[in-house]
Amino acid sequence: MDINLILQNITNPPVLFFFLGMLAVFLKSDLSIPQPLPKLFSLYLLIAIGLHGGYELSKSGLDFYIFKALLLAVLMSLLVPIYSFFILKRKVDVYNAIAIAATYGSISAVTFITGITYLHTVGVEYGGFMVASMALMESPAIVIGLVFAALFAKGSNSDGEGKTEWKEILREAFLNPSVFLLIGALFIGIVSGEKGWISMEPLFGTLFKGFLAFFLLDMGLVAARKIHELKKVGFFLIAFALIMPTINALVGAGLAYFFDLSKGDAFLLALLSASASYIAVPAAMRLSVPQANPGIYLPLSLAVTFPFNISLGIPLYYFIINTLWR
Repeated sequence: MDINLILQNITNPPVLFFFLGMLAVFLKSDLSIPQPLPKLFSLYLLIAIGLHGGYELSKSGLDFYIFKALLLAVLMSLLVPIYSFFILKRKVDVYNAIAIAATYGSISAVTFITGITYLHTVGVEYGGFMVASMALMESPAIVIGLVFAALFAKGSNSDGEGKTEWKEILREAFLNPSVFLLIGALFIGIVSGEKGWISMEPLFGTLFKGFLAFFLLDMGLVAARKIHELKKVGFFLIAFALIMPTINALVGAGLAYFFDLSKGDAFLLALLSASASYIAVPAAMRLSVPQANPGIYLPLSLAVTFPFNISLGIPLYYFIINTLWR
């Protein structure tokens, strides 16, 4: 792999701010982002990416190619937690296997956004409808986790009939704030079209990288504070958190190649397949599989996979895609 691909990504200012946040924790600096600003940054990024994706979708419309790409996204969000669970079940207890598999079956919106920024840097086009793919990939892993909890975890969190818990967890899966806001912004972008995007672009386009830098600075602080918890997980799970994203990216890239997606869309599908949730799924797993240890699955996604993906993973997956599409 060309070292320039790695340098091009790591020297991207928002990514550098992520590592600046980690460095601040390691050096015991008092640097912090006051609450509730991190939540504001998160809401901003979701609205921005949803609006722009909706605008792009309004221009292209829904055709067979887009429908095919969306189906591939859903397929990956179902496949990843299934085979991840059976790999994990050989080394960890069933409760943690379910939670970790669901975490890696879902996606990280910030990883996706960082990947889009990288595509802009290297000058590769992608379809705005991939935002819809991201929204569709967030929830299926939670449902798979629920199914596995019912099948394999005898002590999963349910009442006599299991109705109340299923209702609450499914609500968390499909109406959690990030999914709801992203889909809502996507819909607004479609309805308002070009005129709407032009009116919102000064805030949600021009300032995008600045807000991303603030958000990644805060994520660096949070990830570094979680690193000490990795001593609980052991070598196998750390290796899983580093190797599994690349395997998932290869599976996603292979499907994208077979079904003839464009290079930019294939890269984003591979990146989404490689990412892991650190917000929606951990919240749902605490409700559905309380026996699983959040001190294991949360640090894996946030302190290992997330930094790996936004620093080395993005150029690695782009190299794989670039090689296949060449």
